[in-house]
Amino acid sequence: MKPILYLVIPCYNEEEVLPVTSDLFLKKIMSLIGGGKIADDSRIVFVNDGSRDKTWDIISGLCASDTHYSGIALSRNRGHQNALICGLMESCGRCDITISMDCDGQDDINCIDKMLEEYSKGAEIVYGVRNDRSTDSFFKRNSAEIYYSMLKFMGVDIVPDHADYRLLSSRVIEALAGYGEVNLFLRGIIPQLGFKTAKVYYSRAERMAGSTHYPLRKMVALGMDGITSFSIKPLRMITGLGGIIALLSFIGIIYIIIGAIIGNTTQGWASMTCLLCFLSGIQMISLGIIGEYIGKIYLETKRRPRYIVDKTINLDDKQIS
Repeated sequence: MKPILYLVIPCYNEEEVLPVTSDLFLKKIMSLIGGGKIADDSRIVFVNDGSRDKTWDIISGLCASDTHYSGIALSRNRGHQNALICGLMESCGRCDITISMDCDGQDDINCIDKMLEEYSKGAEIVYGVRNDRSTDSFFKRNSAEIYYSMLKFMGVDIVPDHADYRLLSSRVIEALAGYGEVNLFLRGIIPQLGFKTAKVYYSRAERMAGSTHYPLRKMVALGMDGITSFSIKPLRMITGLGGIIALLSFIGIIYIIIGAIIGNTTQGWASMTCLLCFLSGIQMISLGIIGEYIGKIYLETKRRPRYIVDKTINLDDKQIS
């Protein structure tokens, strides 16, 4: 029996690139249907993440032109990870497999064939992994390497050079539905689910049109979510650092007392100022890290919904058994 595939694509202010990539998505879906690899009920699901341009109008027009297009509009902008989980959860029960990818055309669409091959061999999670970072800037390439090394050091189970281009079976999505975190970091959650996994490698292309909606600020925020959502090692590092400073301070006190006894005391305004500035900086950083964790606890305890669906197009309520 041919599997039903839903291609889940989050969109935010993509009016420039969507008319270009939507046609590529449709051609790929129709090619897979024609080749007997997926069922005709397969669809392309665009999730409009509160775009402020004409993205939803374009999605609506696409859905009117072909029933293989579907659209989900969130009530407001909720961020990429929430838009993605919305697409996955709304697809749950309607399809056998989902493949999530970005709207900008940077992910190699031809890797879908390889993902389906791995799925037919029994893999229920198939990661799309970049085989090089030649299209990245020097800063982004090196910062990514440092980031993945840091996550590994913190004990976070993550697939290096993998973003959100992946295949998930219906069983995996049902398991994912049990994770109710408000602070979403799907790259860290998916490896925790278990199930049989596989990887396919591809070269990431340049964006086909428009500009990126993931600036440095959002990348840093996502990186912080990855660390603080899956590791308490920073808190333990603060404890260890505090112990080291306390030990050094105790040694310093002994040194000062001995110096006072033997009469070897000198005025040291500069050294004292440097020491105070250093300790104050350590304290502020430590409070910031602790505050990050407390803030996440605060958000989680409120249990607010991760997204609210405003409207849908071509996404009927029929569920598959």
